[in-house]
Amino acid sequence: MNNNHNNEKSNRVIVTVIGKDQIGIIAWVTGRLAEYSVNILDISQTILQDFFTMMMVVDMSQSSISLGELSKRLDQEAQKRGLKVSAQHEDVFTFMHRI
Repeated sequence: MNNNHNNEKSNRVIVTVIGKDQIGIIAWVTGRLAEYSVNILDISQTILQDFFTMMMVVDMSQSSISLGELSKRLDQEAQKRGLKVSAQHEDVFTFMHRI
């Protein structure tokens, strides 16, 4: 059982989206993730003033592409929309944002 939990955890990725609020951000990101067979485990989004922020925990165990490739593709498309997207392995995110 412990082994499965570790495998599951190792496939968890934190995706963040930040930018000026516009129609279709959630649809675009979730559509892209679905295309690559990335499962959304949890999602939180808010709008602060005119700025959109969203954070997702996703599972890449069934993904058709690597984390590096996913991150690159999302960020390239996001830049065209005036957004910033980050996809980081859960362990890296936790390490970088520890208090």
